[in-house]
Amino acid sequence: MIKSANQYPVHVLFSHESNLVYRIPPYQREYSWQKGQWEALFQDLIEAEGAHFLGTIITLNQTTDAVHSGVLEVIDGQQRATTLTLLLAAIYSVLKENQDDLDDDTRTDMVNLGRQLIRKADGEPRVTPQTQGSNRDDYRTVLAEAGLQIDPHKKPYYPMRRIYKCFQFFRASIAELSGTDDTSAVKVAMRVLNAVKHAIVVKIEVASHADAFVLFESLNNRGMPLTPVDLIKNHLLAESERKGVMNVDDAFKLWNEMLTNLGDNYPVQERFLRHYYNAFKSELPEVPNAPVATRTKLIRIYETLLGENIKSGVEALVEASKIYGRVTCVAEGDSSNQLDVSLRQLMRAQGAPSYVLVMWLLSKRPDLAMTETHVAEVVDRLTSFFVRRNLTGYPQTYALPKLFMTIIKEVVGHTADGVTSAVTHLLADASSSDDEFRKLLEGPIYDENTDVARFILTAISEDAMTKETWKDLWAQEKGHFVWTIEHILPQGHNLPTEWKEMLGGAEAAAAAQRADVHRLGNLTITAYNSTLSNKSFTEKRDRTDAKGRFIGYRNGLSLNQQLATKESWTVEDIEDRTKALAERVIARFPLT
Repeated sequence: MIKSANQYPVHVLFSHESNLVYRIPPYQREYSWQKGQWEALFQDLIEAEGAHFLGTIITLNQTTDAVHSGVLEVIDGQQRATTLTLLLAAIYSVLKENQDDLDDDTRTDMVNLGRQLIRKADGEPRVTPQTQGSNRDDYRTVLAEAGLQIDPHKKPYYPMRRIYKCFQFFRASIAELSGTDDTSAVKVAMRVLNAVKHAIVVKIEVASHADAFVLFESLNNRGMPLTPVDLIKNHLLAESERKGVMNVDDAFKLWNEMLTNLGDNYPVQERFLRHYYNAFKSELPEVPNAPVATRTKLIRIYETLLGENIKSGVEALVEASKIYGRVTCVAEGDSSNQLDVSLRQLMRAQGAPSYVLVMWLLSKRPDLAMTETHVAEVVDRLTSFFVRRNLTGYPQTYALPKLFMTIIKEVVGHTADGVTSAVTHLLADASSSDDEFRKLLEGPIYDENTDVARFILTAISEDAMTKETWKDLWAQEKGHFVWTIEHILPQGHNLPTEWKEMLGGAEAAAAAQRADVHRLGNLTITAYNSTLSNKSFTEKRDRTDAKGRFIGYRNGLSLNQQLATKESWTVEDIEDRTKALAERVIARFPLT
C-alpha cells in the first residue's frame, strides 16, 4: 500500500533545485480554507518552538520517491499545500517590494523562494490547483501580483474569491506583526519564511488511488492520539503518587471534577488551561521562557506548575474551573441574571479569547469591589469589541492573549466603575476605528464573516422584543439553527423573471447579485428560509404557513418591519438599508 513515508521540512518538499510538481486532481474540492484557518496556521508558525509539525499529506506517484522529479498527485493535503504556497507568495511579495534594501544573503533567499514557487525548468507553478472555481487561474494571478514571472489568468471578480483573500491576509499579517514588534517588514517576512521552511510535513506516497483512499480513511478514523490535556493529567497522577501527596484515585477525582466543570468539549478544556496560566501568571510559580501560555508550551508549563504544591495547585484549578464553566455557559443554573445573559452574548459573538479576563475579574471580584452588574458591563464591552474585531480582523489572533493579559495588569488598583472605565478605554485603544468598522459593515459582510452577520441581525431583532413577543433566535434542531440568514434579493443563479424586471433587466440583476447580494441591507433572518428561496419579493413578504401564520417578512421581527410594507426591492433599497443598519450596529456595539 505505502511506497514511502518520510518526514520533510517544507523547503525540501518545495525545493528550488527540483522540478517536482504538486498537482491537485480535478475531483478534489475547491480551495475552501478561510480566515480562521489562515490565522491558526500563521499563529502556530510564529509561536513554534523549533520545527512546527504541519501534518500528513497523501500523494500518488509511480516512482520510488518523487521529491527530486516528476508529478505528484495530492490525494489529501491540498488545502495545506495551497495555503503554504500562498503564504510563501506573500513573503516573496514583501521581499520583492523591498529588494533595494536587501543584503546579498536575503536577496539570494528571495530568488530561491521564487524558484520554490515557480519552477526554473519551465516557469510553471510548483503547485497546480484544480480548475474549479477559477482556482488555478486565481493562483497564477496571485503569483504574478506577488512579483513572480508568470502569465496571470485574471478572471472577473478575482478579488472576491478565497485564494486572493488568503494572499492578502498573509500580507496584512506580516505588516501587522511588523508594527506590533516595531521592526521592518523584511525582518518579519524572513522570520516567517524561516518558520515555514523548517516546518515538518510527513509525505506518504502510495501506488494507486485505491491505496490512497483506504489510507485516507484509516488515518481519519483511527483513535485520537493523546492530547496535551491527557498528558498533563498523566503527569499529575504520576507525580502525585511518586511524591506521596495524593493517591492516584484522589488526584484523578480532582482532575475529573475540573473537567466536569468545563464540559466535554476538548477545546474548552485546553483553552481553560491556557487562560488560567495567563490570568494568574503573577501569582504562580515562574515558568522560564513562557511569558504566555500557547499550545506548544502548555505541557511544559503544567509540568512546572504541578511540580510544586501539587494538591493545592490542582485544587486551585478546580475552583477556577467552576468560574470558567459559568463564563463559557457550560454551568448555567435554572435561572440566570444579567451577567449570564451578557456571557451568552459574548459566547455567541465568539469572544472566547477574552474569557481569561472575565475569569480573572470574577475570581477577584471581592478585592475589586465589583458587583455582578459591574462585571456584566465589562462583558458587554467585550462583546462590542469582538463584533468589531471579528469583522475587521484587528487586532489579529496572535495579539489577543497579550492584550487581555495587559488589561489584567492595568486594572489592578481600580475598583468597581473604575474597572469598567479602564477596560473600555483599553479596548477602544486596541480596536479598529468606527470608520473602518463602518466600511466593512457596508461591504459584503455575509461573504466576509457570516457568523458576525448573523449575530448582528439577531442582536438588533432581540433588542426590540418584549416578553410577549420573544422568539428564541438561537434555537437549534438537529444541530442547525432554526432561524437563519435570508437573502432578500436571492443569491441563486436561477433568478425569477419578477426579480430581473424589478432590477432593470437580466444584466442589471446579475450585476446587483454580484455587488450587493451579500451586503447587510440585503440580509434578514427567518425561520423558514428554505420555503422562501428564489421566490419573488412579494411572495417572500406575504408567505404564510398552513395555519395562515406569516413566515415571510411579516413575521413580526422588528428587523423586517420596513420589508413588510415594501412593494419592491431594488439596489437603492439595499444601499439605504445597509447604511441605516450600519449606523444602528455602530451605536449598538459601542467602545466608548
